[in-house]
Amino acid sequence: MKLYSLALLFLIFFGGLHLKAQEITTKELDRKAIKSMCGCFEIDFKFVETFSDIPDYDFHDRYTAHAGAELAILVGEEENKIQIQHILVVGGGMTVKHWRQDWIYESDYEYHYDKDQNWTYVDNADKEPRTWTQKVYQVDDSPRYEGTASWVHQNGRTYWENATDAPLPRREYTKRSDYNVMHRRNRQEITTEGWIHEQDNTKVLRTDSTADQTLAYERGVNTYKRIADSNCQDAIDWWEENQEFWALVRKVWGSFYDEKRDLEVYLKYEGKSLIKSMYALNDQWLKDEVRSKRKWRKKLKSHIELYVYYP
Repeated sequence: MKLYSLALLFLIFFGGLHLKAQEITTKELDRKAIKSMCGCFEIDFKFVETFSDIPDYDFHDRYTAHAGAELAILVGEEENKIQIQHILVVGGGMTVKHWRQDWIYESDYEYHYDKDQNWTYVDNADKEPRTWTQKVYQVDDSPRYEGTASWVHQNGRTYWENATDAPLPRREYTKRSDYNVMHRRNRQEITTEGWIHEQDNTKVLRTDSTADQTLAYERGVNTYKRIADSNCQDAIDWWEENQEFWALVRKVWGSFYDEKRDLEVYLKYEGKSLIKSMYALNDQWLKDEVRSKRKWRKKLKSHIELYVYYP
C-alpha cells in the first residue's frame, strides 16, 4: 500500500511537470507563429460568393486585388500579449495605415459584434486554457472583431481558426446595404513563404424582430508572401515618424475597452468620419513642437468620446 502511494505521488508530481513543460513549449510555438506574421509582404486578396439559399439571389461580382506591399510590424510584446500593426505601401512614397491585430493569451474578456456598430462585452471567466484571442482593429484603432481559439501545430502545419461576427468589410460597406453582419470563419496559417488568411464567410441580415437571414456564402483567400524589407521602406519611414502618436491612440482606446461595457461606435460625427479626423489630429501632432503626452491623451480621449456611446 505504501509503495502504491509513493508511485501515485511520483506520477502526479512528474506528470504535472511534464504537462507544465508541454504548455510552455506549446505557448512558445504559438508566440513564434504569431510573430512570424511580421515582416514585409506582397499581398493578394481574392473573394467570391459561392452559393445562396435564396432562389433569385443576384450574385455580386468577385473581388480581387493585388495590393502591392504591406508592412506588418511588431508594436507591442509582453509574455501574454503581442501587437502587430499593418501598413500598406501604396506606391510613389505613399503609405496607408491599415488594420491591427492583437493576440492575447487566455484573455479575460472579449467584445463580440452584434450588428449596426454595436459590440457586446463578454466575460471570459470560463475560458479554455492555452487559447489566444485575436483582437482585430479598424484603421482608426476602433474595434472590428474578436475571436478565441488555440493554435494548432500538427502534421507539419501551423494554423489558428475561429468563427465570429463582424461588421461589413471595407470592400462591401460602401457598396451594399442588403446585409449588416458578416459571420467570419477565419483561418490564419503559417507557410514557408509567409502566411495565408482563408475565410469562409456568411453574409447575414440581422434585426431585433426577426431571425437571422442568410443572403449568401463567400470564400476568401488573402495571401501574404514574404519579400525583401526594402520594398516596405516607405512604410518603415512613415511608422518611424508617426508611431508615437498611434501608440497614444492605442492606449486611449484601451481605456475605453477596459470599461468592460457594451459599446457603440458611430461611423461619423458632424459629417466627419473617425479615421479622417484621426489623420487630422496626426497632422497636428507632427506640427506640435512640445507634444505633451498628458495633453494629447486628454485630447484624444475627448475626441474619441464623440464617436463612442455606451448603450
